[in-house]
Amino acid sequence: MSYRRQSRRVLVLASTLAVAVGLTAGAVRPAAQAAGGEVKSFHVQGNVWLLTGGGVNSTVQIGDDGVLVVDTLVAPLAEKLVAEIRRIAPGKPIRTIINTHAHADHTGGNATVAAAGESVVGGNFAPQVGAGAANAAFIYAHENVQNRMSNPQGSDPKVPFAAWPTNTFFDETKEIYFNGEAVQMFHMPNAHTDGDIIVYFRKSDVVAAGDTFVTTTFPVMNLAQGGGLNGVVAALNRIIDLTVPKDKQEGGTYVIPGHGRVTDEADVVDYRDMVTIIRDRFQDAVKKKMTLEQVKAAQLVRDYEPRYGATQGFWTTDAFVEAAYRSMSQPRGTASGR
Repeated sequence: MSYRRQSRRVLVLASTLAVAVGLTAGAVRPAAQAAGGEVKSFHVQGNVWLLTGGGVNSTVQIGDDGVLVVDTLVAPLAEKLVAEIRRIAPGKPIRTIINTHAHADHTGGNATVAAAGESVVGGNFAPQVGAGAANAAFIYAHENVQNRMSNPQGSDPKVPFAAWPTNTFFDETKEIYFNGEAVQMFHMPNAHTDGDIIVYFRKSDVVAAGDTFVTTTFPVMNLAQGGGLNGVVAALNRIIDLTVPKDKQEGGTYVIPGHGRVTDEADVVDYRDMVTIIRDRFQDAVKKKMTLEQVKAAQLVRDYEPRYGATQGFWTTDAFVEAAYRSMSQPRGTASGR
């Protein structure tokens, strides 16, 4: 297949953004892993920019209404994220933050970025929320994100109140209109976690996928927080439903993964096909009552391991195999039949 290409513009982005990713066996990247380096920005298309630092991606929409930020990187990079936003959007207030899930590599900068922004609050509502809330950006997320931030379990870190979402939803979708375009949030349950959302900028034609899609590793499922392999397949299929390719599968709708390079529909299709094949292999192994040790010995992902596997770091091939096996042994969520 000749999809290993990319247009010249996307090739530049891809070569610049190819980064190594480290994720814990529990599928939560330690914030310290992503704390180094600078924050760089790249215009994707329309109103949308990619800001990346420490191997983590933030999607930023800029327009007459101000700035909307999808994911705020890690806390040590928050000031640099704000500075880069100020550089590419001088004089425009940060109005809105959207979190694609609860993990600290995507929400660590919430408090700093929100405090650097300001909300549009008027009338009798202003005295009710107080000056502090009015002088900060709103934070949108699925309610499961707020539940995990406000009530950490086990070794999950405590999250300061200022970093919690201020606007949550529990339905399948949440929609806002900002900077002249519809911004749609789609809940993708039981994928990376139980609180994942993907964000679609309809006029700009860009999808921010969060960690439901990465280009650097096998899919990452945090089983303890409701993730699962079936949910990842469903999320990838949902992204494909939103994307429309341009000429010869090049360009069109761009997809910004949680970690890795900017992609288009063909890249997501390739990744979805890989994950679906692996899912079916594990499903068959579980049906045959194979043990985890037998599954590891069978090397069910060996043909994809050179591209997505790892023998060290926080999300090794063994860690993925174990998570995939346990996910299919006790499946959560469903995958559409694409």
